[in-house]
Amino acid sequence: MTQHSGTTENHTLARGHMREYLKQITYGGNDGIVTTFAIVAGFAGAMAEGVAEIGALAVLVFGLANLFADAVSMGLGEFLSTRSSHDLYHARRRAELDEIAADPTRESDALAAIFERRGLSPADAAEAGAIFRRNPQMLADLTITYGYGMTDPRGHSPALNGLVTFASFVVFGAAPLLPYFLMPPEPATFTWSLITSASALVALGVLRWRATGQQALRALGETLAVGATCGAVAYAVGWIVGG
Repeated sequence: MTQHSGTTENHTLARGHMREYLKQITYGGNDGIVTTFAIVAGFAGAMAEGVAEIGALAVLVFGLANLFADAVSMGLGEFLSTRSSHDLYHARRRAELDEIAADPTRESDALAAIFERRGLSPADAAEAGAIFRRNPQMLADLTITYGYGMTDPRGHSPALNGLVTFASFVVFGAAPLLPYFLMPPEPATFTWSLITSASALVALGVLRWRATGQQALRALGETLAVGATCGAVAYAVGWIVGG
């Protein structure tokens, strides 16, 4: 019984971590697969004589260079985005606390008006505003959340968010290149790249489904549709330019 409870608790914690970083995993993973497969599909679609001579080496060199360069860019972009969100939130919160200190009644009345627009009766909204007026910290937090649509960024590490994005991009983005590490540059190699890319997209869709609890068909379908569309565009461009 204890072992089962411990296992259940571990699964719950793992699912919680997936939800916490789902945005970074989904964006990083999906962009990694699509971006790297675009390189592979572009070469396959080009069918140029020079490309055929270089073969798998060309795909690997350009693919790996693109994979890690874009992974670093995505990771740093997520880091800067999260850092900016932190700075904006704290600046808005300091300003809100100053406004509350200057005129607490006006600010609590403004929050009460927000509660009323969200469905509370005028009496309940006024009572809630009066309660939160006695706690300026909570009044500021609720005003920022409901008045400005900003969420408290505490617990979201810019460095960790960037690292998760980078790792997800590299791990999922390596899938389209795997066949070119193991096989010569033949038409079948591109077919296997299609299979490994689709498998990675399915894995990402399953991860999204497990983390969100949404319909499995929707999670898988949307993920595969985005990847297939981008891959088809890359192949078509390569075919038009190189064919």
